[in-house]
Amino acid sequence: MGVKLPKVLLAEDDMTMLSLLKTLLKMEGFQPVEINLDEGVLQAVVQVTPDIVLLDVHLPRESGLEAIKEIRASEDVSGTRVVMTSGMNLKEECILNGADAFLLKPYMPDELIALLKDQLEDAS
Repeated sequence: MGVKLPKVLLAEDDMTMLSLLKTLLKMEGFQPVEINLDEGVLQAVVQVTPDIVLLDVHLPRESGLEAIKEIRASEDVSGTRVVMTSGMNLKEECILNGADAFLLKPYMPDELIALLKDQLEDAS
């Protein structure tokens, strides 16, 4: 068996961004998993059991802030690491609602990778 790649669940509705994230994460040794936005974030987290979730604040069906509250309230997955992203600086709001970290868009690929690695180290 090979090394288990850290699984990153991508809750992102921008298809271009999603494509770029998947390519970047694969190149950096992560296993990206795209969320089905019709199913809801919590359900995806329970099904996929990711090491970390990259959660956009603005999603079409539910707010990322609602999703983080649901994740933190769910016994099964409440400890999952969650990095929230937005084009607006909502860092304080995201952290107060339970996010482990916040990344303001647009961000540089190396910022994202460094943050994900830090979060995974903190979790282990």
